[in-house]
Amino acid sequence: MLNKFNKIACGIFLVVSAAAIIATIACSKKPAGSAVQTFTGAGEGRNGKIEVSVTMNNGKIVDAKVVSHEETPGISDPAIEGVIEQAKKTGSADNLDAVSGATLTSKGIIQALQAAVAASNGESVGASKYADTECDIVIVGAGGAGMVAGIEAANKGAKVIILEKMGVVGGNTISSTGGLNASYTKEQEKLGIKDSKEVFFNDTMKGGKNINDPELVRTMVENSADIVEWLQSDIVGADLSDVGLFGGATNKRIHRPQGGGAIGAHLVPLLEAACKKQGAEIRLNNKVTDVISENGRAAGVKVSAEGGDYTIKAKAVIIATGGFGANSEMVVKYQPGLEGFGTTNHKGATGDAFAWIEKFNGDLFQIEQIQTHPTVVPNNGTMITEAVRGNGAILVNREGKRFGNEMATRDVMSAAVLKQTGKTAYLLFDQGVRDSLKAINGYVKNGLTTEAPTIAELAEKLNIPASDLEATIAQYNGYVKAGKDPDFDRNPNSFTRSYKNAEGKQIDEDCQIVRGPFYAIEIAPAIHHTMGGIKINTKAEVQTKDGKSVPGLYAAGEVTGGVHGANRLGGNAVADICIFGKIAADSALEYIGK
Repeated sequence: MLNKFNKIACGIFLVVSAAAIIATIACSKKPAGSAVQTFTGAGEGRNGKIEVSVTMNNGKIVDAKVVSHEETPGISDPAIEGVIEQAKKTGSADNLDAVSGATLTSKGIIQALQAAVAASNGESVGASKYADTECDIVIVGAGGAGMVAGIEAANKGAKVIILEKMGVVGGNTISSTGGLNASYTKEQEKLGIKDSKEVFFNDTMKGGKNINDPELVRTMVENSADIVEWLQSDIVGADLSDVGLFGGATNKRIHRPQGGGAIGAHLVPLLEAACKKQGAEIRLNNKVTDVISENGRAAGVKVSAEGGDYTIKAKAVIIATGGFGANSEMVVKYQPGLEGFGTTNHKGATGDAFAWIEKFNGDLFQIEQIQTHPTVVPNNGTMITEAVRGNGAILVNREGKRFGNEMATRDVMSAAVLKQTGKTAYLLFDQGVRDSLKAINGYVKNGLTTEAPTIAELAEKLNIPASDLEATIAQYNGYVKAGKDPDFDRNPNSFTRSYKNAEGKQIDEDCQIVRGPFYAIEIAPAIHHTMGGIKINTKAEVQTKDGKSVPGLYAAGEVTGGVHGANRLGGNAVADICIFGKIAADSALEYIGK
């Protein structure tokens, strides 16, 4: 279960390879000993380099501060304050907690602190030089899909190397605040939730405007319950016991940590730990520049690292590099109407892999399909999880009126928000919603919420007519009690919620907005997911333009196209990356004879 601070054991969450941390020593390289000395170190945050200054005495941190960073002001402040305070209090850079809602910033600070401490001990943490080498399977990308593939392949006896161009693992997965969609699971059965694979399939096809590849969708659906069981097994050790409702879903099927915590911050450190346990090597700051072709088959990769370029020969290659939502030039190339939009993506989501498959005559599928997420905090890229709406929140405009079905698909709600005054809206909820979702604590901590003891006072803070907002809330509460929304036909399954409170007591209640304090978050659409990408078949084999499989080349996750069609449902991304990451590994193992 996630706490207000996500526990991250640095030995698990931070793979301290030579390329992972760059330290700059501000004074002598000799051990600090008993002298009070100051050292600097650098790590990688969400937006770029974070540099810290650390004062050491007798091997302990006595003072520390962040001296420069590129993180978003306001959003990063709790992480900076929280992590630095922990280091000063404990006198160490080990076993520090990441601040909920600012995980990547926290990781960057922890990296920088560790680099400075290493420098104080006279340790070299400069770039290592990797020699040309060989392995069974090389995986490009250490996000969710790449690490799942690495775990599965290594667990079944393959020598695996995972290459990540960024200084941290996780990709976009680390920022996922939702969960994993699955149907007909043991968790649903325990909670009395009736769902079926057919309904899951139909919801996904409908959400994607029925242009999804139905075979890929069917593969995802059929393997969804098994991947939940696999992730919760001793292999990974995840907790996916909380099941909720997201937009576009008929039934409650999004699986997440107990208490409604963010799945990314929960899952990524577990996947990284599992990679280490199974022997799948992760190399950070190692950028793949090309996939090697030998007689038409994938035979390895070329790599650029700070210590020099090198080559890895491999029997099979899995591409798991993620989408291209952070590459504004590429986004506009395929969707000119999205020029100027912000993004929720981490800066490494740039679509590098598309060029690598050209030599194999590799095909791209539905590359123009790009999704915006409707509830993103303007100007900073923080995505507010759909679970807030699924657990009872509504959306109102500056006039204090609802303007759509909050549980509609992301494309529909994004378009609806853009039609409102100022092209933004407010996500509004009460203490009951906050109590049911731990992820909200991070939003409050990071200063994203406006809070008031009454609806009238909240309206005043938002500059909304109080009487209009009060009327909207009263009307909506009536719909919740009646179990029907005549205005926008909101899914009645979102009128109730079930969760365990802080004391572990099971709570089952309706979702009337009645219990103060009341909260609002201003939101607007931003680029969130690129549904199109490399064309694969149900075995995750990369397809050529003439419909053949490229020998030895596989792809999984957001880098591929076809699963989501014209619109991705919340919860289907984590399902996609985990299911097809595992399938890619199994297919590669079969190909190499493991």
